[in-house]
Amino acid sequence: MKKAAFHTLGCKVNTYETEVMKSQLKEHGYEITSFQDTADVYIINTCTVTNIADQKSRQMLHKARKKNPNAVIAAVGCYAQASREQILADGSADLIIGSNQKSRLYELLEEYEKNHQVQEAVDDLKHEKAYEEMFLTTTEDRTRAFLKIQDGCNQFCSYCLIPYARGRARSRSMESVLSEIRTLAGQGFKEVVLTGIHLSSYGRDLNEEKKTLLQELILEAAKIEGIRRIRLGSLEPNIITEEFIEPLAACDKFCPHFHLSLQSGCDETLKRMNRHYTAEEYYNKCQLIRRYFEHPAITTDVIAGFPQETEEEFEKTLAFVKKVSFAEMHVFKYSRRKGTKADAMSGQVPDPVKTERSHRLMEAAEEMQKEYLTWYVGRTVEVLTEDEVTCDGEIWRAGHTKEYVKCLLKCSEPNVIHTAVACGVNEKNMIVTESR
Repeated sequence: MKKAAFHTLGCKVNTYETEVMKSQLKEHGYEITSFQDTADVYIINTCTVTNIADQKSRQMLHKARKKNPNAVIAAVGCYAQASREQILADGSADLIIGSNQKSRLYELLEEYEKNHQVQEAVDDLKHEKAYEEMFLTTTEDRTRAFLKIQDGCNQFCSYCLIPYARGRARSRSMESVLSEIRTLAGQGFKEVVLTGIHLSSYGRDLNEEKKTLLQELILEAAKIEGIRRIRLGSLEPNIITEEFIEPLAACDKFCPHFHLSLQSGCDETLKRMNRHYTAEEYYNKCQLIRRYFEHPAITTDVIAGFPQETEEEFEKTLAFVKKVSFAEMHVFKYSRRKGTKADAMSGQVPDPVKTERSHRLMEAAEEMQKEYLTWYVGRTVEVLTEDEVTCDGEIWRAGHTKEYVKCLLKCSEPNVIHTAVACGVNEKNMIVTESR
């Protein structure tokens, strides 16, 4: 039996696609093993969102080649799509599979075995309108399943290569998504996470009115027996309207966890980024969410040191994130990407300045997260239990609330909804509960 090892870089969409590729190889007789083990095939699901992501993708390809020079190495996904020629030039992969060809992994492996010639499956995605169907039949985690429902992006933010690496926005049919959710519910999954490259645009290519169908999909998924929670991946702020939020607030299976991409709290910087909202508009969206949910988790991403960002502009962003008061905030130093508009901009911010600004943002993020978590102390939390963990020498059961707050509780069973009183927050930002 041949052994295959996977390594996934990047977003939750990549995580889903890796699980589908694992299932595909299992069905064809492969044993899935750890990437640290010696394998016959190594599949690296790559990322190209930053220069560091490119570097990590290259490193993992070379690491796999070093681990077993006789193995078949597959470079899959965004870096393979965007940097095909570089991969060919350095000979780091035997299979180069683009962003919309991942379902062909087994087919391309078989073809390589016939002639031992490099196999390429990298399409021009500029005009691609078809969604690549992938269907998850099983996964190692039996509690939470990620579902890819959308691919591509039409936003063209000035710092981002993803529209070139993933192509234009394309949606999966609602029937296909619901069918997969029913399958997963039948296997015992309690929670599904709907993900996409630009999730907010889901369905706009499926109807003549060009309107998003995301809310409709959520409400239909909530009708499926066995599913207890429906969670969303990253959203654009503009999707948050009263019409969108009100029905979701009435759906008890919907998780009030909103990851709203911000990137900057300064209007001048947002304009250079080609983001399609102002700071005030973003703030109003957060306030709307808080009108409908008691203590929602609003999380975000912020870029420090975007080209031409002055100290005054940075201070606006710092003040703005504190005003919003996020449950969690991911901070990134701006990374130049060749081929983007931002790369050609004058006024590139020096690395020491980017580092200093990112540290200040991370300090603010830590304070906001602590304040958010402290709110739970003394309140009853509802936890979907997952794995056992060791904390301070004790065995606990870890799990998450609907807001995706990680909790520790004394419970023997995984994959059950358990209620407990939060009695404190530990140094790892986990809620510690009393047993019930």
